[in-house]
Amino acid sequence: MITLTSAELNTWIASFLWPLTRILGLIATAPLFGNLSIPVRVKLGLGIMLALVIAPTVPALPAIDPMSLAGMLVLMQELVIGLAMGFAMRVVLAAVEMAGEVCGLTMGFGFATFFDPQTRARSSAIAQFLALLTLMIFLATNIHLMLLSTLAESFISMPVSALPGGAGGFRALANWGGLIFSAGVQLSLPIIAALLTTNIALGILTRAAPQLNLFGIGFPVTLGAGFIVLALMLPYLATPIERLFNEGLLFIQQTGMSPRK
Repeated sequence: MITLTSAELNTWIASFLWPLTRILGLIATAPLFGNLSIPVRVKLGLGIMLALVIAPTVPALPAIDPMSLAGMLVLMQELVIGLAMGFAMRVVLAAVEMAGEVCGLTMGFGFATFFDPQTRARSSAIAQFLALLTLMIFLATNIHLMLLSTLAESFISMPVSALPGGAGGFRALANWGGLIFSAGVQLSLPIIAALLTTNIALGILTRAAPQLNLFGIGFPVTLGAGFIVLALMLPYLATPIERLFNEGLLFIQQTGMSPRK
């Protein structure tokens, strides 16, 4: 007859529940995995499947009852770690979306907005287009597989522990959020520079020929110039976007996943 003690049962529950919590935290916020169009059952099933694969490789867990106060604190800490890992990658997608917003506003295409189901807010057509392009690059370069590999390695570099994590990693995560603005502006610089030159030329033309209606010719010219520059820069966007994703993975490995002292 097989007998189980409460300590053994608690160990089995903790060895599956705590890794599952970190995994679900990443799935909830990471690009593609956390998309609202994906059913919750699919996300939960993916998390359980990954937990069944990763849990046997997790180092020794603290001898804590998962239903106690200390066990609940460990559970919350694992959730925060998973959310932070997914957020570090979500920042890259947000930077590309901001680049699309800047491009759309600069070229006068800001009126073409759609409802974004991911953020539940309005987003410009250019931002939606660049976001879809970024997701395709995310899949084509196997960044999603590298992210899952980094998640599995995080249980070794930052094992499940009852000790509280340092504040350095979360401070670095807040600083990493500045990438939204810096990378967003850098990605949109070609269109900004081209449209600045276009507006200067229109200003000189209007000064030379005051009878021209600037509002009549300015909008189609800037809109057409913006689309031309956007078409020219599309083949070169894959490299900086892939570099941003790789920097996000490196950030998770070096900073966000640093071991506890």
